[in-house]
Amino acid sequence: MTERKPPKETFESWIDKQIREAAERGEFDNLSGAGKPIPGAGTAYDEDWWLRGYLRREGVSGDALLPPSLVLRRDIEHLSEAVRDSTTEREVRATVSELNKRIVEWLRMPEGPYVPIAPVNADEIVAQWRIARETVRPARPPLGGRSTPTARASAEFTARPRRRWWRRWWRSGTG
Repeated sequence: MTERKPPKETFESWIDKQIREAAERGEFDNLSGAGKPIPGAGTAYDEDWWLRGYLRREGVSGDALLPPSLVLRRDIEHLSEAVRDSTTEREVRATVSELNKRIVEWLRMPEGPYVPIAPVNADEIVAQWRIARETVRPARPPLGGRSTPTARASAEFTARPRRRWWRRWWRSGTG
């Protein structure tokens, strides 16, 4: 336990005396941060520094601290990015359905700040997903490297799905 300050001595001189005596005894030698710069020196003061450090040490994102309404709003804004890698329309609709389920649950029992949120229209998201997929796919080059009306027509003809041989045979009435 530290000794008490003598009544006639000032705090500044008493503290300076204790630091000087501790330095003379060698209590400040071989400290873990000796010779290293002070972390965060020269940066702007952040009053939530301890929270950011804790989240970084624990490996947790700050999203866990957001209220549900803001998380839902963010998920709605990032929905097109979330479904971008989906391969089928069914996957896109499942993602939208899961988000809509969370939105409806929040609307039934809202907590946190009220943010106007409504369920997402799955058909609009599927349409956006289809447009994004079409722009990613490279367009077919014209046949023979020419861009003539006949080349475009033949390219459109080859793009149509072909009927199976047995369907053609069945439709012709010979079967």
